[in-house]
Amino acid sequence: MSQTMEFKTEVSKLLDIVIHSLYSNKDIFLRELISNASDAVDKIRYEGLLDQSKYENDTDWKIKLTPNKSAGTLTVSDNGIGMDYDEVINTLGTIANSGTKEFMKMLEEKNAKDAVELIGQFGVGFYSAFMVADKVTVITRKAGQEKGVKWESQAAGTFEIGEAVRANRGTDIILHLKEDDKKYLDEWTLRDLVSKYSDYIEHPVVMDIERPKKDEEGKPSEEKEIKEEVLNSRKAIWLRNKSEITEEEYNDFYKHITHDYSDPLKTIHFKVEGTHEFAGLLYIPKMKPFDIIYKEYKSGPMLYVKRVQIMEHCEELFPPYLRFVKGVVESNDLPLNISREILQNNKLIEVMRKNITKRVLDALSDMKNKEYDLYVSFYKEFGRILKEGLHFEYDKKENIADLVLAESTATEDGKYTTFAEYISRMKEGQNDIYYILSASRAEAMASPYMEGLTNKGYEVLILTDDIDDIVISALNEYKGKQFKSVVKGDMNLTDEEKAAKEKKTEELSSILGFIKEQLKDKVADVRLSSRLTDSPVCLVRGETDFDPHIEQIMKAMGQAYMAAKRTMEINAEHPLFIKLNEVFNADKENPVLKEYVDLLYDEALILEGAKPVDAGLFAKRVASLMIKGLE
Repeated sequence: MSQTMEFKTEVSKLLDIVIHSLYSNKDIFLRELISNASDAVDKIRYEGLLDQSKYENDTDWKIKLTPNKSAGTLTVSDNGIGMDYDEVINTLGTIANSGTKEFMKMLEEKNAKDAVELIGQFGVGFYSAFMVADKVTVITRKAGQEKGVKWESQAAGTFEIGEAVRANRGTDIILHLKEDDKKYLDEWTLRDLVSKYSDYIEHPVVMDIERPKKDEEGKPSEEKEIKEEVLNSRKAIWLRNKSEITEEEYNDFYKHITHDYSDPLKTIHFKVEGTHEFAGLLYIPKMKPFDIIYKEYKSGPMLYVKRVQIMEHCEELFPPYLRFVKGVVESNDLPLNISREILQNNKLIEVMRKNITKRVLDALSDMKNKEYDLYVSFYKEFGRILKEGLHFEYDKKENIADLVLAESTATEDGKYTTFAEYISRMKEGQNDIYYILSASRAEAMASPYMEGLTNKGYEVLILTDDIDDIVISALNEYKGKQFKSVVKGDMNLTDEEKAAKEKKTEELSSILGFIKEQLKDKVADVRLSSRLTDSPVCLVRGETDFDPHIEQIMKAMGQAYMAAKRTMEINAEHPLFIKLNEVFNADKENPVLKEYVDLLYDEALILEGAKPVDAGLFAKRVASLMIKGLE
C-alpha cells in the first residue's frame, strides 16, 4: 500500500532550479548517482566493522548500471547501506538533505561519533536525475531490515512511497528516461561517462555486456554471452603519478568531492615518502562557500586509511585558517579504527598537519610570486580567513604575513601592496609601518588622522577587514618594523618635531590645562598633535585600546566592551584654536570658552565616527553659531 506525499520546503521550485539551472551539463547526473552509491557502500563498510551481521554475507562491493532499451530505463544499483521508510522520506523528500546528519546522529547514539564521518551528498546530486528522466523510481532496503521501500516521483510537487521487496541490502535508482535522453542507454556512452567522471571511484562500476561467445579456437561465434565488466580503473586519482593525470581529470575529481560546478583555482598534488608515507590531493576553490564564516562549517580533507574512507572532514589535518582548502589525504600508517581522541594525540597526524600546511602556504606563495593576478582573485575571496593565522599560528606568522595584501596611500584604488613592498618604500629613519583601519578606502583617505602623515609623504596601509585590528596586534612587527596605528598613541615622527612640540606645549600650557579641566570626565589627557594639519582636533586611543572602527562593529553586533577614555589632540596651527587661545588670554572667564570646548569635543567624536554626547544640544550650539555668523 503506497501513499502520496508532498515534497517539503518548496521542492517544486527548487527542483526547477536544479533541473534547469544548477547543472549545465546533463552528463553530470551519472557522476552524481555513482558518487552517492559509492558513499552508501562506504557507510556499510564502516557499519560492518561495528556489526558484521549488517554485511548479510555480501562484501562484493559494486555499483551496477543496467540500461534497458525496451523499457527506456537506466538503473543505478548498489549494495550499500540502503534506507528505511523514514530515511527515504527525510532524504528524498527534501532538497539538499544529505542524510549524513541522520547517519551521524546514529553514530553518536552508539558513542562512535568520533570514529568516522563519511560522505553523504545525497541531496541535490540525486535530483540531477530529473534532468534526463521524467520519472524516477527508488527501491531500497536498509541493512539489517526485512522490508524494503519504494519511492517514486515525476518531480511535480509530490512523490509516492510504500513497501517493496528487495532481496538484497542496497538501493536501485531507476530512471525513466526522456525521449531526447535515450542516448544514455547506449553502452559506449555509459562507458565514456564512467571513464570521464567516475574512473577514480574506489568501488567497481559494472555493467552486463553482451558479446559473441568465442569457440574453442578463440574465434567469435554466432552464439551470444553476457558478462559483467568493470568500467572504471578504480585507481584513486591521488595515488596516481602527476604525469598520468590531465587537468580535466583533476577538475572532475574536485567537482566530485565538493559538488562545486566551477573548476578549482589551484591544485596541490603530493606524495610523502620516508619514515612516514602519505599522499594528498588538495584544491583551493575559486569562490568561498557561503557558510564558511559559520561555526558549524565542516573543514578538513577527507581522510583515507588503506583505501577506506575514515572521515569526511578531518579537521586535525588543517589549521582553521586554511579551512577553505578541499581534498583528500591518505595514509597507510594510521589504524582503521582511529578516533578523534587518538588523532589529537597522534604524532603522525602532527607530522602530516605540518607538511600539509607548509605545502599549502608554499603553493600560495608561489601563486603570489608567479601568478599575481590569480593570487589577487584568491585573496579577495579568502584573504580574511588566511589572516586568522596571524593570530592563531605563532610559528607561521611571518610566512602568512608574506601572503597578506593591503591597499595603501601609495596604491591606486583597488590595487594592493605587500608588507615587504611597503618596507622597501619606507623613508630613511622610519621605524614604524603605519596603518589605519577603516570600512573603505574613501573613508580612510578622508580621516583627519591621516593628515600629518600623508602631507609629509609617509605611506599608510589601509586595512578594511573587521579582524585586522586583532591580527595586526598579534603580528606586532614585520621584518623588525613595528606596526603603528595612526589613531593610537603619540605620533612624533622626528626628534626635531618632538622638541618643537614640547616647546609649543609649554607656551600653550594654560589653555591646554583649561581644556583638560573642562573635559576631565570625558578625556584622559589633552595635548598638542603631530598628526593634524587641516582639522582642529581629534581623539586618540591608547596603544592597547580598541580601534574606533572595531568599536563601531562591536556596537553593531551588540557585544559588550569597556571603552577607555581617549586623549584629545589639538592642532595648534588651526585658526580656530589660535582664536580660542586669544579669547582665553583676553578673558579667562568668558562663558563662550566652555561652550566652544564642548563643541570641539563633539566635533572630535564626529570625526572618529561616533555621535556627540548630546546630539540635541550640539545641534542648538551649531545653530547659534550659524546665526551669529549670518549677523
